[in-house]
Amino acid sequence: MQWPLLLLAGLSSSAWAPAVGTTPAPTTATDSTQSYPTPAGGTSAPWGTERASGTARSSVSGGVRKGAEEAERESSAPKPTAAKPAKPVLKKKVKVIKTMKKVVKKLKKSTLAEDQEKQAKECPPLGLESLRVTDHQLRASSTERYGLGAHRGRLNMQSGIYDEDLYDGAWCAEEKDKNQWLEIDARRLTRFTGVITQGKNSIWTDDWVTSYKVQVSNDTHVWTTCKNGTEEVIFKANSDIETPVLNMLPTPMAARYIRINPQTWFENGTICLRAEILGCPLPDPNALYFLDHEPPVTDKLDFRHHNYKEMRKLMKMVNEECPNITRVYSIGKSYLGLKMYAIEISDNPGEHELGEPEFRYVAGMHGNEVVGRELMLNLMEYFCQEFKKGNPRIVRLVTETRIHLLPSMNPDGYETAYKLGSELSGWANGRWTYQGYDLNHNFADLNTPLWDAEDNELAPEAFPNHYIPIPEYYTMANATVAPETRAVIDWMQKIPFVLSANMHGGELVVTYPFDMARSYWKAKEMTPTADDAIFRWLATAYATTSRVMMEEDRRVCHTEDFTRVGNIINGADWHTVAGSMNDFSYLHTNCFEITVELSCDKFPHEIELPMEWENNREALLIYMEQVHRGIKGVVRDKDTDKGVADAIISVDGINHDIRTAFDGDYWRLLNPGDYEVTAKAEGYHSATKSCHVSYEDHATICDFYISKTPKQRLREILAKGGKIPKDLLLRLRHMRNRTLRSQSHPK
Repeated sequence: MQWPLLLLAGLSSSAWAPAVGTTPAPTTATDSTQSYPTPAGGTSAPWGTERASGTARSSVSGGVRKGAEEAERESSAPKPTAAKPAKPVLKKKVKVIKTMKKVVKKLKKSTLAEDQEKQAKECPPLGLESLRVTDHQLRASSTERYGLGAHRGRLNMQSGIYDEDLYDGAWCAEEKDKNQWLEIDARRLTRFTGVITQGKNSIWTDDWVTSYKVQVSNDTHVWTTCKNGTEEVIFKANSDIETPVLNMLPTPMAARYIRINPQTWFENGTICLRAEILGCPLPDPNALYFLDHEPPVTDKLDFRHHNYKEMRKLMKMVNEECPNITRVYSIGKSYLGLKMYAIEISDNPGEHELGEPEFRYVAGMHGNEVVGRELMLNLMEYFCQEFKKGNPRIVRLVTETRIHLLPSMNPDGYETAYKLGSELSGWANGRWTYQGYDLNHNFADLNTPLWDAEDNELAPEAFPNHYIPIPEYYTMANATVAPETRAVIDWMQKIPFVLSANMHGGELVVTYPFDMARSYWKAKEMTPTADDAIFRWLATAYATTSRVMMEEDRRVCHTEDFTRVGNIINGADWHTVAGSMNDFSYLHTNCFEITVELSCDKFPHEIELPMEWENNREALLIYMEQVHRGIKGVVRDKDTDKGVADAIISVDGINHDIRTAFDGDYWRLLNPGDYEVTAKAEGYHSATKSCHVSYEDHATICDFYISKTPKQRLREILAKGGKIPKDLLLRLRHMRNRTLRSQSHPK
């Protein structure tokens, strides 16, 4: 809807201040997506729809009738002697009639949902869910207790797991009458267009509001109730605790303050709600908060939500603009057949270079947590632009690292959330795959067999402490494994990734393995890995460079204040997750992976995306650079100088090994210090050396040359049908004699 230009030009903000009114109604106006009781009982079309849109239709159809009557009168009138001038007039009228018919046809096709979507896009949310609206901007008529105060009345606010928690899941009034209200201060003159409500998030009670009125004010003393003509509008609200319900105002209202005034509520519950307000700021020179305090975004990136087709188009565009450093490829397909596209950024796309580490970012594991998806798309754009500009930091990353970005691990889930929209997808729609799998619980549980082996003192001698094989049951055709999960596992096994991060949303914290609690009966328990020190460093590297996480006075997202622990936490100490991708990556491959919870809002409005990029850009680059921390090298055959694949690299004091890639190179993430490192491989003598890791921003090179054992050399010679060398015969004879002496003279 467009604000009348003449009205804005003729009235200053001070003229608006004394009295609150409504903006002139547009040609077509819509209200809620639902029907409401009429004043006389029964039901009718949504408030305002019949009056406003009906008037528009009658005016258009009236124009059609008028044009038809004029054309009919002219065609039936006595024709003049010179008929040539009359023909163009008749054709012109017929053309008008046809044009008007097309207009009517288009109006009929315009659905109520489309009109609401258009209005919602015109005026974005004020930011209750994203926390742009602060706690000080929220007030209520009464509060049941602090944990249910006005500051908790935010869309998709989550509660604690305990009844009467300090952080509960809604605003709840102390009284149960029609005089209760939740008030939002927009801090400036605002054109309010809609309200979204939810019930109380709780596993213990069922509380929601079933209808409400909307009131606005400029001074909090004089309030104007939203009307449709002369009747006060009663908006139909919720019928459960979680589904968001959008109601558009019949006519936008201009004011600074807005109230939601519950009229009815669930009969077995009380007055509780969570809300978001849609509104556009209006010019107001008297407003104290007229200017935004956030710094402008300077990067020219595509800041909007991208569905599957748009994502694919953007990735193709980046590849076409930077073909020398990018490659788009698919790692597999979702259940519905959508390709899981990834982009590689490297100076030699499609090729693993000796000594160059492989890095990955994975986003969209939960389809409705979309910030990571858009950050990945922004990041690939940014790399392309900055590489072309010659940015030395980006050039170094591209030339020394092979980077892989997977924007959407769960494309089916994303499409589900995308169709509902950023404010109406709720907390969980799109989280799961089309088949109903939570992908972060869908990987093989390798923790349990490792811990059983450790309890029985079998690891690492009789049971490996790394590269733990996938259980046979998990690989069976009828196993409950999503195709998306299988595709990612196959991707992990093909590429020797060193470092990764899994992007999520709904909180502001970085978690590190293990994600699964060692005591299976506990909901949460500190469960560190053998590499706890480096994992804590990796998590800290991201958390301390995320602008939003480092805000000292930032608000708690939902229930936990992670600022007290530096915004990092052991995953299992937060809540146990069996079958997580982080744990699987650590135990089945060489790759160390953390989870980054990027924002309080899982699916923020598009206007929030530039700021999300600013909040995370530096952290994304800093974390990527950590792949060059520790030691790296190549394990080679001493005789042939060729790389030895699958050689085991062990660090003294750390009960977790890694393996060399197919050409013998390896990367071992370590904090600064001195380490005793051993390289060993089947059929080879082991080799040990001291390696020093400095504080510099590059890995220490620790190469190894290992020689084959006599038995291995003999096997290879016999396999080729060759002649056994004399030196090998002497060594074998010496080994045999030593074995016999040890058997005849046992200790």
